[in-house]
Amino acid sequence: MVKIAIGGQLNKNQIKEEILKNSVGVEAEIFTDIDAATKVKKGEYDYYVGACQSGAGGALGMAYALIGRDKCATIAMAGISPKFDKVKAAVEKGAKAFGFTNDQVDNAIPMLMKALNLSNKD
Repeated sequence: MVKIAIGGQLNKNQIKEEILKNSVGVEAEIFTDIDAATKVKKGEYDYYVGACQSGAGGALGMAYALIGRDKCATIAMAGISPKFDKVKAAVEKGAKAFGFTNDQVDNAIPMLMKALNLSNKD
């Protein structure tokens, strides 16, 4: 079972719902951003996801500090929808933490689940 820690500042319940709706074999839990990042750093959880208004600061601030900037990726920003190629490239480079804006949850999560090979969609 893949475990996803939900951090960031906004839309945590919506993120959890989207993860569970768009994936198989996934457990998703909501934490503070520092707790979520710590759980990924310790290997207790496999991935971190979070949302804020910029897709980076409040979504990934603690993940940058605890997991490392090279393991983090902003996959959608205000007014800019995620692109599957960019999401897949972030996964392939080894990203463990993914940030996006709160207005892109319903676009970002399905793409992320697909890029992580966890999607329940074709």
